[in-house]
Order: sequence, then structure tokens, then C-alpha cells
Amino acid sequence: MQALILAAGMGKRLKELTRDSAKCMVKVNQKTLIERMLYQLDRLKLREIVIVVGYKADRLISYINSLDIQTPITFVTNDIYYKTNNIYSLYLARDYLLKDDTLLLESDLIFSDTLLKKILNNTYPNLALVARYESWMDGTVVTIDSQNNITRFIDKKEFDYRNINQYYKTVNIYKFSKEFSKLYYVPFLKAYIDSKGINDYYEQVLKVLGVIEKSSIKAEVLKDEAWYEIDDVQDLDIAETIFSQDSFIKIRNRYGGYWRYPKLIDFCYLVNPFYPPEKMIEEIKANIGILIGNYPSGIEVNSLVAGKYYGIKKEHICPGNGAAELISSLMKTIDGSIGIIYPTFDEYPNRLDEKLIVPYYPKNRNFSYGSQDLMDYYEDTNIKALLLINPDNPSGNFMERSEVIRLAAWAQEKGIRLIVDESFVDFANADDVQSLLSEVVLQKYKNLAVVKSISKSFGVPGLRLGVIGSADEELIRFIKKDIAIWNINSIAEFYLQICEKYKNEYNLALEKFKLVRSKFLEDLKNIPNLRVIPSQANFVMCEVLGGYFSAKLSETLLYNHKILIKDLSAKKGVKGQYIRVAVKTSEENNLLIAALYKTLGLTSRSKSYNLNFKLQEAL
Repeated sequence: MQALILAAGMGKRLKELTRDSAKCMVKVNQKTLIERMLYQLDRLKLREIVIVVGYKADRLISYINSLDIQTPITFVTNDIYYKTNNIYSLYLARDYLLKDDTLLLESDLIFSDTLLKKILNNTYPNLALVARYESWMDGTVVTIDSQNNITRFIDKKEFDYRNINQYYKTVNIYKFSKEFSKLYYVPFLKAYIDSKGINDYYEQVLKVLGVIEKSSIKAEVLKDEAWYEIDDVQDLDIAETIFSQDSFIKIRNRYGGYWRYPKLIDFCYLVNPFYPPEKMIEEIKANIGILIGNYPSGIEVNSLVAGKYYGIKKEHICPGNGAAELISSLMKTIDGSIGIIYPTFDEYPNRLDEKLIVPYYPKNRNFSYGSQDLMDYYEDTNIKALLLINPDNPSGNFMERSEVIRLAAWAQEKGIRLIVDESFVDFANADDVQSLLSEVVLQKYKNLAVVKSISKSFGVPGLRLGVIGSADEELIRFIKKDIAIWNINSIAEFYLQICEKYKNEYNLALEKFKLVRSKFLEDLKNIPNLRVIPSQANFVMCEVLGGYFSAKLSETLLYNHKILIKDLSAKKGVKGQYIRVAVKTSEENNLLIAALYKTLGLTSRSKSYNLNFKLQEAL
């Protein structure tokens, strides 16, 4: 067995990173792609490694020769790399394909060792490594039958997004037998170049061969094995996260975008798992062409649209590019000190001078409090504003609407602005409506400002939508002036326009959620060394007991089970080992329950926290 690596490309999309060196010289976590790949191949005890070079060839050859690789290496040079594609690079190395069975690889890949083991352990002679198509993938895809025969190679021109559930992305690692190369691939490679030219991809030959009997290629389908193809700086950033020793910290600090991480289950960020309905998504899809080709309406029009849903005058409401945009503007209006209950959602205090914050810390293990606790505590202070997140984040503590109204009346009497963030209030168990987003309520308590994250309640965080409501028209005018006139995009505006007709589906989704949450809470209570704090939100705060550390638990769940949770141990107002987990679908919740039980239920803690596991073996 030999290996053949295609490494002639320029890597133009990596810009300055490939200005002075070949694409495979790009470093992922301080190690070049080609170094990593060559040492992986070297461990296989191959007969030879053939590398086709081109761009910055001399420097690449010199670098490779400096590595301690025991397998003999031969270089083939593509002198016209700048006007050819990889089909020509492979054509230049065609004679080597005739010498032995070959592993064919592209040099811009990073992958775990298990990929090579998987393709070599499969006894079928002609194989392509493939993975189920994910939205982050680009390039050639294939379809396969029930016996894993590749039935069709589909290039970019033929790609149909309606069929993505049937597609598998080629990883660009192949195994060709010497016989296959001699009888089929090399003759057709030459014929293809003679007829089509040298500016194409070698998969086109495989596509032609796919219709010829006895020359079929099978697929070896990857499951959890880690791999990434690096074409641009974003790919590089994600690859560094996946293959990093500090991957937990790097992933946590991305604050989202986890759809780019195959198999990662996000229990950290908080959304409605049962909304929006498929019919609404289809309606948005049907209008996407119009929406992306047109400007959204200005802030005043979208205030009218948002106000229509909540029954609030447009002068008393403002939509935001997520609640975060509104919070940033709102905090600018605080003229004096503000009361904040800890632990809290840090977006609020992060926008303030810490000297202005008058903190309140609940004096119980459940971080619970009521309106009387807050009124008693802040009665003799000189605060100008009070922040209430209800249900609270991260504790899940909930105050009934009547209690919040009582607090609003007290605050109005004392000349205090009451800010109520009710992003999670729709998830509360209650017989009647708990929201304060009502024209009647806002008019009665003009000191009241109500913030709501539509992303969290309605499960559309990618749209970046939130609203703020207040009868303090001066406040609303300031916020509208402070933010951009086109602060939300056309897709988000369209969502606001159509969401009212899906109210029934939304209510059904909330009912389903509450049933799933109830079961989830009971399951969490049965896990050893975990104390569950009552929650009325779409998340649960838990205390980790028995000498376990929440940070280590979070790392273990990510490394061993591909589950991301929120470690709260370093959060202000938290003393001890605490985590926060989102409530998701029953299937996802069961995966977390099993992982927590496996980790916290072990008799030996050292087994739980063997952090030598690499993330690349887990994701």
C-alpha cells in the first residue's frame, strides 16, 4: 500500500496565510496540515508516499524533508498549478497509481487517526470515505444505495438542496486498488483530460466510471469521526477548535454557531425546542428569494408590526436585532445606580459601570426570592432602576404576574424604573397569561420597561429578534434613535408579519414543552450527585455534589459525549459547583440524562475526569 497526496494548490481563499507557502503549510494549533498528515501516514508502514507539489514547491519540499518521516517520499511537480485543477496533478502521478494499491488524499484535510483505520480495515478494494451532508460542507457529494455502493457523483452544478437528506459529502480520502487504477481509473483519466482538458477535478472521472459495470466504488460512511476541510479562515478557525487541547474553552467562547460542529448537542444556549412549526418554515422558504433581494422596512414600520402582535401602540414598542441590541441601548439610559439580582444574565451588568450596581444575593441554596424580598432590600437604597429577569437566568426562579405588578407599583411610587426581562415567561406553569407586554399594564406603570427575547421564546435565535415595551415614550424614542434604522433584516420582519397566524401552534408547542420539562426534571432528580433547582424556564440549574467539579463535568460531557452545557462555577453570585442545562426534545434530553448518569454515577471520580480524551475523537 502507498499514499498519494495532492498538494499543488495555491489556497487563494486563505489569503495572506498562503502568500509565501503552500496551502498544506497552514498551521492548525501550531502544527502544519502536511506535517500532521505525514506522521499519520508514517505510522501505517506504507511502501511509499507520493506528493504532487506545485505552488511554492521548493519551500514545501524543503520543509517535508526536514521532518522525521521514515516512509520513503517521492515528489511529483505540477509546474502549471496556477492554471490547472487537481485532475491534472493526479494525471501527472498516474504511473504511481499503477504500482500499488493507493490511498489518495488531498492535503487541505485534517482528520483523526480513526479515519485511516476505517478505510484500511474495510476489505473492499475501492472505497471513498463519506459523511452525511451537513450545511457547512462544500464540494462533491454522492448518493449511495443500501449496500453502500456509490450510485452517483454530484458536482456543484447538479446539487439540489431539496435532496440533501440523500447526500453524502466526500471526505477526499480514497482507496484505489492497483487493478482498479490499471483497468479503469488511469485509462479514463487520460481520456477525460484528452477530451475535457486539465482544469477540472478528478472526481469527474469517478463520476464517469460510476456508470460502468464492475468498476463501482463503495462508500465507507463516517459517523462520529472528526475531520475538516480547510479552504478559508473560517474553516481554519473551526478546525482549530475541534482539534484543540483547549477545545472546551474555545467552543464555549464562540457563543453560538454550533451548527458548524457535526454531532455537537447544544444544551448551553436556550431556545424553544418545539417551535417554529414546519409550515411556518415552509412559508419563509417560499418567500426567501424576495426577502433577501429587498431592503427591510425602517424601525417605525417594524414597531407597528411588532406592536400588532402584542397589542401595543407603535410609540410604546421597539423591535431589536435580538434582545441584546435593546439591552445595550437601554443600559445607556440608566442615570444613577441600579439594583441587580445575582447570579444574572451578564449582558445587563456588562453594559454598566460596576460602581453603579447595587447587588442582591438570595440567601438560600435555590437562589429564590420574591417581590417582598426585593422591596425590603432596596427600600432604603438610592437606586434609580431595578432589573428583574423573570423567570431568572440562570436560577429559573419565577414570580407570578401579580407579584411583579406589586413590585412595579412599589417602584413607581419610589421613582424607580423597573426593567423586567421576561424572555422566558411563556414557559412558566400558570393558568393565565404572565406577560406584562400589554398596553394596559404599560400605561398604568410608565416606569416599567419590558424586554423580551423572541429568539428564546419562539425558537428563532438565528433571526435575531427581540422587543422592548414601555409607555415611557421618551425612553422608546431614545432607543429607536440609538439603534440603526434598518436594525432587523427582511427575514426577521417577515417573521413578525406572519407570526400572529401561528399563535395556536405556538400555544400547542408550549404545552408540549411543559410536559417534556416535567419529565426532564424528574429524570434529573434521579441522577446521583446532582441537586435540581426548581425552574419555570426552558433551562434547569443544578448543583453538582459529591466532590465533583462542574467545570470538569462540563469538559467530560463535551469530550466524551459531544454535549455542551453551561458551567456556572465562575459566575458572580454562585458559590459552589453549579451547571445550567437547556430543556430540549425528549430524545436529546435522554442523551444528556444518560451521559450525566454515566459520569456522576461512577464510583471512581477519576474515571469520570480522564481528560486525556481528545475532542477530535469525540466530535
